[in-house]
Amino acid sequence: MYQGKNLTEVLTELNQRQKAKRDFLVPAADLRLEKGGQAIVMRGSAHQTEGGYTASRLFHSQLAEKTGIPMKYYTRMQAEQPDLLMENVNTWLDGMDSRFMVRCFVQPDTNAAQSDRAVRSARALLSDRYHRIDDLDVASTALSVFAGQGNYEVVSSNVSEEHMHLKIVNNALEAEVRPGDYVQAGVVISNSEVGCGAVSVRPFVVRLVCSNGMCADEFSTRKAHVGRIARTLENSYELYSDETLEAMDKAFMLTLRDTALAAIEEARFMQIVGKLRESAEARITGRVQDVVELAGKNWDLTRSEQDSILQYLIEGGDLSLYGLSNAVTRASQDADNYDRATQLEGIGWQAASMPSDLWRTING
Repeated sequence: MYQGKNLTEVLTELNQRQKAKRDFLVPAADLRLEKGGQAIVMRGSAHQTEGGYTASRLFHSQLAEKTGIPMKYYTRMQAEQPDLLMENVNTWLDGMDSRFMVRCFVQPDTNAAQSDRAVRSARALLSDRYHRIDDLDVASTALSVFAGQGNYEVVSSNVSEEHMHLKIVNNALEAEVRPGDYVQAGVVISNSEVGCGAVSVRPFVVRLVCSNGMCADEFSTRKAHVGRIARTLENSYELYSDETLEAMDKAFMLTLRDTALAAIEEARFMQIVGKLRESAEARITGRVQDVVELAGKNWDLTRSEQDSILQYLIEGGDLSLYGLSNAVTRASQDADNYDRATQLEGIGWQAASMPSDLWRTING
């Protein structure tokens, strides 16, 4: 299982981010890309600052999407013709009759001589219907469900620019897939504050013989970040909390608690174990390299990922659908980052629960 940051590090970072968050609702025509295509400025706003807000990599990709500029061309202009990039982006923004939610961080500049200096960054460009459900609220709610219960353990966690993940197992709930091959029940709770995914609660299993993790996406519960059109205080672009949305969030957090418990209950876990047992009986009869390549194309795996899966499948010596699934989850530990590793853990479940018609096609 891919290890990110420990839980203390994650919670510390989430608390720091919570204090630094600033959210704005801005007409498209009041947004300007400036400073050589590196910063976003909110014109006509009390929050317009010298130098604007430095745009993150994700912000740039969302800005390219909103203005209809292909990302490859956007990146080339940014590197070679920044003035052309600004002209293109600002022209398209001027012509839009819409508003965007701009999610930002404002943090003290620890490298500055003056204590009142701040680092301002624009982290996401979102729809005005984007419903803010923040990582700290999700994490606090999820962890409170299992607090004080010794059989539950956070075995992996991480927070990145795009996602937060908590992976929790129940050490008291395990079952055999095959004699001596035990898996343990768990749950993955994930969120994205910046438009890269819904709040999700997914059953999770850990194979004890090798500590591979697998996200059972088929049994997941999700809540998209979509709500009513956001509104600001009069004469301001800044977004504050909304009492109606707060009431909705409290109701959702109660649902999140119930869903997290349901995801890790014995009946759900045994359904997953049943699927894994079936996959252990599905033998690979085709040429192994071809099976991996066809599966990789189906799941949009890179060539490097396919090579790793093939290596671990052969080394494991288990030429079954279950063996292929375990090779995928083992390869997840070699991923470049935690988010991709978690995606591969979900693909591991897709392998184990592959529809029979697809398996016949891939298996030759």
